[in-house]
Amino acid sequence: MIALWSNPETWAALLTLTALEIVLGIDNVIFLSVIVARIPPPQAKRARQIGLALALVFRILLLSLLVWLIGLTQAVFTVNGVGFSWRDIILIGGGLFLIAKATHEIHGEMEAHDREAESAFGARAFVWIILQIVVIDLVFSLDSIITAIGMAQDLQVMVAAVIVACLVMYASSGPVARFVAEHPTTKMLALAFLLLIGVALVADGFQFHIPRGYIYFAIAFSAAVEAFNVLAKRNRKTTGH
Repeated sequence: MIALWSNPETWAALLTLTALEIVLGIDNVIFLSVIVARIPPPQAKRARQIGLALALVFRILLLSLLVWLIGLTQAVFTVNGVGFSWRDIILIGGGLFLIAKATHEIHGEMEAHDREAESAFGARAFVWIILQIVVIDLVFSLDSIITAIGMAQDLQVMVAAVIVACLVMYASSGPVARFVAEHPTTKMLALAFLLLIGVALVADGFQFHIPRGYIYFAIAFSAAVEAFNVLAKRNRKTTGH
């Protein structure tokens, strides 16, 4: 172990993989921020903690099942000459779930549902949110870990990168969730991101890869524009214009 961590290549691999895992975790943070926006703040905080803890557990568990994961990338059936693996099926299912969830939430925002009526579900609503988080954690964890396996060869390095990335996700999820809850327009933007991510997952499942750089650039650009809008509104309120 000492020889492993005294090697500069190990630290280079760790930094690279950690950065990649953090970027891939953006999807998870956006989903968590949107889905907990409809429940009271104390429950929202607990749901984020449970969701990110599950994300960490799923990632470490999947890393310990490397042989099984490699098997998931092998085709189980073929349609018109295109082979589909269990990974493809999971990505398509997860992508369709994200599209359906984002569409439902956008419809709810447009119809302006009564938030008090929604929060009356209590424990049942909390359990339902946790179940949705579990589903999406599984999809994002699977995609993230298969990517990690292709970049690093040592299990210890992959586990360390996943732990650091999940800690960063936990630190950022609170501020992001509060910002989304306080600014309704950013929630609509986040829902649009989820639609985009869902389409990308479905496309990946059908072997049509959309470079993630394009998606994350679109997210970053839109978020920057929205941040300027929020600052402009705040300045107008301050000056009274």
